[in-house]
Amino acid sequence: MLSTESLLLIDREVAKYPPDQKQSAVMGALRIAQTEKGWLPPDLIDFIAAYLGMPAMAAYEVASFYNMYDLEPTAKIKVCVCNSVSCMLNGSEELIAHVEDKYGLKPGQTSADGRFTFKEAECLGACRHAPAVLVGHTYHEGMTPEALDKLIEGMG
Repeated sequence: MLSTESLLLIDREVAKYPPDQKQSAVMGALRIAQTEKGWLPPDLIDFIAAYLGMPAMAAYEVASFYNMYDLEPTAKIKVCVCNSVSCMLNGSEELIAHVEDKYGLKPGQTSADGRFTFKEAECLGACRHAPAVLVGHTYHEGMTPEALDKLIEGMG
């Protein structure tokens, strides 16, 4: 189900914990699996759970709780707008409305050209310079609708 390279990476995550606590590596294992496959279909989550010796439901709980995991296919690039309190007070709702209006996307949807998937993030940990946006793996702080447009227009 996963490449040898991914399994070796998961084994490295597992090695960080006592042998009887392999399930503690679930977040890392899900991240590695998603990196290889692009998203986490149910059979992949089941595989991770079995590999870690944990109930599948426990792995599903982790995958569905954290918004960094994708339970549906997404575009290669994700644009995640933080919607935590600090970001909301500093303009994230305006950013979300802007993407909805200009690009016709609701959170969780992918652009018609397939370039990016728009998501809301619960917290990006950038409260000091809110609102924050995560594009791919790069954080952008103090975002405005105009700055967000430049990021989206500059995406490959």
